[in-house]
Amino acid sequence: MRVPDEVAAMLHLHRQGWGLRRIGREVGCSPMTVRRYLAADGWMPYRSPERLGLLAGHGVWLAERFRRHRGNADVVRQELAGELGITVSLRTVERAVAHLRRELAAEALATVRFETPPGRQLQIDFGERGVWIGDEVVRVHLFIATLGYSRRVYVRAFRHERQAAWFEGIEGAFGHFGGLPGEMLLDNAKALVERHHADTREVVFNARFHAFARYWAVRPVACAPYRARTKGKDERGVGYVKRNAIAGRSFASWAALEAHLAWWMREVADVRVHGTTGEAPMVRFERDEAAALRPLSGRPPFRQMRELTRRVQNDGCVDVDTNHYSVPWMLIGTQVSIVVSGGEVRVLHAGTEVARHGQRHGRRERAVDAAHLRGIVLGDTGLQRPEGTVATILPGADLLRPLAEYEQVAGGAW
Repeated sequence: MRVPDEVAAMLHLHRQGWGLRRIGREVGCSPMTVRRYLAADGWMPYRSPERLGLLAGHGVWLAERFRRHRGNADVVRQELAGELGITVSLRTVERAVAHLRRELAAEALATVRFETPPGRQLQIDFGERGVWIGDEVVRVHLFIATLGYSRRVYVRAFRHERQAAWFEGIEGAFGHFGGLPGEMLLDNAKALVERHHADTREVVFNARFHAFARYWAVRPVACAPYRARTKGKDERGVGYVKRNAIAGRSFASWAALEAHLAWWMREVADVRVHGTTGEAPMVRFERDEAAALRPLSGRPPFRQMRELTRRVQNDGCVDVDTNHYSVPWMLIGTQVSIVVSGGEVRVLHAGTEVARHGQRHGRRERAVDAAHLRGIVLGDTGLQRPEGTVATILPGADLLRPLAEYEQVAGGAW
């Protein structure tokens, strides 16, 4: 490897008419070295020959496994040996994935700012904080909901983060804001999300949470796994609540903590000038977002609603809490869905409501609609089939055709 000054001398002597051997003797190198530098017309750095290692050709596999294991090169090394039969050192794997590690670090820090229109999105999250309540430090779980457009915040303290706390916090936010957003953006809390595949982005929500979202007609959206920054407004909101509303304070009781949070939302969080929007959240909310939220319509809390599945008994009724509620007799033997809410019992079949009764609060009471038995009842004493009439009831799994077709066969109407 010759230094740049020696190469410059070679070029100068060559322009003076010197031959390759004479130049080589003058600078102390072989004629072939002189020829190489003359061909390049200048100095060039030394490049070591590229050698194909054991990991050559496995770049895609390495990238997929490295991301799957969130940058754990040792696990990748173990799977190389176990699945591909390639035994290499940890250092070899680390060199091969060095560029991927830099990409993961950049992704973890990257935040893409996006704005949502009024009434579109509510971001929800929990944060923990040790708080002096009385004479002891209590672990307080803070539910924080932030409207994406106005940045208005709702905060509520809980003693745990179980599913009941999530539901109560979300419904509290709906009531506080006076309406329903189009969607809820959340992280992958176990109480809400059963599975979220990092690569395919397939999301499986908890069944009860899915029913909760259907009940309120709000679409749940889970942010990417390990990327809570995609829920940026609420992530910053959690830090804001901890630093501004809670830090350095103590409370005589749990009730005092709740009263302080209510005061803080009203007197501090709603009226401060937000650093991003340049406006107070309440001003922005009242001007643009309040009217964009969908009305609550007096709907009772979800915890007061139950969804059940029952099989219609031979007397044309379904049993709920030992009480019996009638359904159209053509559904005998089939499975139906029951929704108990707001003092009513609604029965649905194939997504269509087929019966509705006032909820009975006693035991072994019967709520019977005579119209449900029309066509097979002769009087008020019981069930009888008219002479010459045969009613065939198909198994429940097969009875998914419109009930009007059975009406034509058996006679009577709904």
